[in-house]
Amino acid sequence: MEWFSAENIVAVCTAVLGVLASIGVLWYERRVPRRKRIGYRVQMDTPIGSDVSEGRANVRLGLFSETPDMADATLVLLRVENDGSQSIADNDYTGRELHGLTVEFTGRTVRGIAVTQAPGADHLMEHFTPAGGMRHSGRLIRLPRVPLNRGEHFKLLVLLTGSHVGSPIRITGGIRDGEVTPNTAARPDEKPPMFGRAARLITVALTVCVVTLASIILVRDDTPPPMGCARGTLTVTGSTAFEPVVRELAQKYEKECEGSSVTVDAHGSNAGIRELADRGATAGKSGSPALIALSDGPKPDGYPQLRENRVAVSLFRLVVNDRVPVKNLSLATVRKIYRGDIRNWKTLDGPDLPILLVSRDANSGTREVFQRRVLGHNEPAQSSRDCVTKDDAAARVIRCELDSTDQVLATVGRLDGAIGYSELRSGTSLKGAHQLAIDSTVPSVDTIGSSTYPYREIEYAYTYGQPPADSLASSFLGYLSRGNGQDVIRTHGHLPCATPKGLRICGEE
Repeated sequence: MEWFSAENIVAVCTAVLGVLASIGVLWYERRVPRRKRIGYRVQMDTPIGSDVSEGRANVRLGLFSETPDMADATLVLLRVENDGSQSIADNDYTGRELHGLTVEFTGRTVRGIAVTQAPGADHLMEHFTPAGGMRHSGRLIRLPRVPLNRGEHFKLLVLLTGSHVGSPIRITGGIRDGEVTPNTAARPDEKPPMFGRAARLITVALTVCVVTLASIILVRDDTPPPMGCARGTLTVTGSTAFEPVVRELAQKYEKECEGSSVTVDAHGSNAGIRELADRGATAGKSGSPALIALSDGPKPDGYPQLRENRVAVSLFRLVVNDRVPVKNLSLATVRKIYRGDIRNWKTLDGPDLPILLVSRDANSGTREVFQRRVLGHNEPAQSSRDCVTKDDAAARVIRCELDSTDQVLATVGRLDGAIGYSELRSGTSLKGAHQLAIDSTVPSVDTIGSSTYPYREIEYAYTYGQPPADSLASSFLGYLSRGNGQDVIRTHGHLPCATPKGLRICGEE
């Protein structure tokens, strides 16, 4: 298992952050020295006088309108609370005078005071007496040494004159091992925060870690690598018909298996068989060469050292130039065309065009399959080098030979009246040509199991003897015939032998 992967690192960091946050909260609660603290805040500061010099118009009725000298009157609601972590007793106030706290209204004069307590805290009222130090003069209010349990509070509703709303209000006093300070709690008409600052920071950090981990998991490719990846170099040769499949498989294998290099060098089935046999004979006792030869159909009998692996059922097709509107030919008609009995398309209700046979060279497995499965005999001799004019005047038909399937398809699409053959190449379009049905059967992977379509063959992969189990040749061969390569084989129009339908067909033929 790869422990030092990106997702594992992020996951560990997320877990560590969560554990540290939990430990930190417990440590703070149990170990950090608890302070005593009295907090205060202004919950209301509003004008009730008739003076609108500050730009605040108001309407007064009843006692407010009858009270003299109230033109600049204001009402202040002040909340005083124990917002620390410990209770405060009357002897925790450190001032030398009888009172405990002093409230100062800068620029204003106190005209009246009303004290209110929280529900269930009626006992606090007995402390607000002149004997306890409760009094006021000018801008000051003296508050007695009121004991407050944790979270307890009382409020002062103060009638003031002499200044405008918003002038400074401050409470001073001394608390043993504590402080008196304005607090930041929300006012009644404000929405309290859902989380504290520390909680928000931890939540953001954990969210970033989780999102990062999820992104890595979504983006990465979880496709399992081929079983038994191997390092080294390998060459795959042989069939040009199967070359597109092998090139894509080689790229996928190299991407999934680090340290591997697979080169595709296709020159035809027979040429690949001969190259493998020669390389194996040269290697001698040094072992099987790093070479795989693909062949359209079985190898000749003269190579007993080569070990076969059935890979797929390959479908082939006849293709004709688009100037010829023919869509279907009987098997007997195809044989007559290649014998030279039919030499012009007008014989088959087509245009007045000579039939040009565009074929593969002698190394081609596609040609061998065509001769064995369709014609039942060899094609006629080559009679043209440019596929247009006869080099042999005695030849009954114009026939040329080309080195690859791509050349055949391009030439058939270019020359009027040309006919040739290739592997099916599912999903790709022909340029200037179209495929033919044989005896009204269209080649298709979907119908290959029950079709009597003749132009098909098993694709073989050959090695020289048995390659070592840990070699790249053995690993790639397994990838090709049994592993993830089956999907690629199927998309190119071939039926993998490892599938139930393919296993039956590959075993019968």
